[in-house]
Amino acid sequence: MPARMRTAFLWLIVAQAGHSIEEVVFRLYDVFAPARFISGLLSDDLARGFAVANMLLVAAGLACYVAIVRPGRSAARGVAWFWSLLEFGNGTGHCAFALARLGYFPGVATAPALLGIAGYLLRHLGRAATHSRG
Repeated sequence: MPARMRTAFLWLIVAQAGHSIEEVVFRLYDVFAPARFISGLLSDDLARGFAVANMLLVAAGLACYVAIVRPGRSAARGVAWFWSLLEFGNGTGHCAFALARLGYFPGVATAPALLGIAGYLLRHLGRAATHSRG
């Protein structure tokens, strides 16, 4: 995997960290049932549970970067595809909920960063897959 794609993957995880902060500060778990459910699995205090869930998500992304993507292991492309699709869907979902509300939805301010970086990675991963096939 080229260095620019490895760097973009790291930026995707950094963007997710910022996105997580926005979601925690603006209490996504108060307005989105799946977030409330996950928060409740981790703590009776929904704010704490949601913060822990987001810290685990970002930690998982950083672990993928450090252990798989940065050293260029054979699983790096698959991991990059997974995270890029996950974050593209995440950003799309936040934008859709904001449009449905015709107003702010926690996480929508940082969703464009997720969409942009994930889109960049998906485009380059797709090109690399096409070139490797012929």
